[in-house]
Amino acid sequence: MEPATWTFIILGAAMVAFISARVPLAIVASGVSLALWATGVLTLPEVFAGFGNQTVVFIVSLFIVIEALEASGITAWLANFVVSRAGGSRTRLVVVIGVSAALLGAFISVSGTVGALLPVVVVVTMRAGILPSKMLIPLAFLASGGSLLTLTASPVNIVVSQAAKDSGGRAFGYFEFAAAGVPLVVLTIVIVLLAGDRLLPRREAEALGKPDPLAHARTLQENYSVDVPSDALFTAREGVAEVLIAPRSALIGRRVSPGMPTRNEGLVVLGVRRGDDSEPAAHEVTGTNDPLELRAGDAVLVQGTWDALDRYVASPDVIAVAPPQAFHRAVPLVEGYRRTLVIFALMVLLLATGLVPTAVATMLAAGALILTKVVRIPAVYRAVPWTIVILVGGMIPLSTAFVSTGAADIVADLVTGFLGESSPRIALLVICVISMLLGQFMSNLATVLVMMPIAVAISQAADVSVQPFMMGLAVCGAASFLTPVATAGNLMVMRAGGYRFGDFWRLGLPLMVVYLGVAVFYVPLIWHF
Repeated sequence: MEPATWTFIILGAAMVAFISARVPLAIVASGVSLALWATGVLTLPEVFAGFGNQTVVFIVSLFIVIEALEASGITAWLANFVVSRAGGSRTRLVVVIGVSAALLGAFISVSGTVGALLPVVVVVTMRAGILPSKMLIPLAFLASGGSLLTLTASPVNIVVSQAAKDSGGRAFGYFEFAAAGVPLVVLTIVIVLLAGDRLLPRREAEALGKPDPLAHARTLQENYSVDVPSDALFTAREGVAEVLIAPRSALIGRRVSPGMPTRNEGLVVLGVRRGDDSEPAAHEVTGTNDPLELRAGDAVLVQGTWDALDRYVASPDVIAVAPPQAFHRAVPLVEGYRRTLVIFALMVLLLATGLVPTAVATMLAAGALILTKVVRIPAVYRAVPWTIVILVGGMIPLSTAFVSTGAADIVADLVTGFLGESSPRIALLVICVISMLLGQFMSNLATVLVMMPIAVAISQAADVSVQPFMMGLAVCGAASFLTPVATAGNLMVMRAGGYRFGDFWRLGLPLMVVYLGVAVFYVPLIWHF
């Protein structure tokens, strides 16, 4: 069988697996690479070359930078900024939330933006007497719009930029995406203002699991009779942790009282609660400084630095009621935020000026953040979305195979033969419509990786610039608005807003028409054929 035929078969199988959502993305991508080798389409070095691609390195190091923004409290500060500026009118809420989501989405992932702003938007809307369901879908959609403001806002932008350069064009500048992204964000806000109230459903919001340090501090004060101001329990430097004494813990039998330090971590015991209901004193807080002999199940409240708390709760002797890091991330501008801002600004400068390759700029920033201890090595491994890394690394060989076997040229010849002497704008329309339809059922990154070599081949067959095709793919890749499964951001707001599956298309469909119009008619005005 011809290599091009095998390439089409593998592509078809991958698309079925992506759309069915029954097979994990990483397994599909890995299977694609192995199938290309097993059928002889690519050699083994070609199959694994995707994981050494600079796009993969760029994505890995970029997510380390994003982790630093969240761990240093910069993301939390930006989220709280919305509260102080939103006010009570619907118009002002939509504008402030929309601009905040777009700006935050320009520098961190869509899911990170939604996760940071979701609890804030719920609180602000309820204070204003507006149902959260009227704001949460716009939040997710505007976060997607924000992914079109900078090069590093989305892995899709990175992929299409590199593809443009590799296909005889040029890489897009750091802020070049904003030429398409800013109009889309503005148009989205206008549509939400004019028609959002009619298009968005009235649903009851569910309680959120996002930690609120101030509310948690008040609860701990009541439960442990702690005579410490609420805002002093969670600060940039220190926090508190509530732990249970584990069965067979080495702490069982030890006598403790409020004010005592722990032996190894230098934490201070703020309170102790008996956890055994069989005694009259059950659940009573030690009202004096008389020591209490610890038993399995007793609750202890300790205070200290965030690093010390992390070490303490990692001990097998205690069980954390809630991980300290969950509250640490909710505290704005914690230790290390100045270093993070400086390093992030230098990274943006390098990316904007093009002094070094993009992957080098993000690698330097990630390395600096690790060396300055803003992020620790264990947090680095947790921060990297390995599914995305495997997806990109595994699907890049398919793009290589599409070009090397002539499969992309076959598709391009079919499309150009069908369109005849039509304008390249019609070819761009076909590419964008197909991409939008696929993007409602499979990830936008997977969609772009599949459509990218076809778009490149069509542009080359028509002897026109590849730039508008790549930018058009980026725009359409961000227009996953019809279903809650289209993006992680959509899924995140679904439960909090009490939405149903069919609630998204009402606002999503007119927005997709807008995105399609921008991709087909506006993009070629900026990036000429």
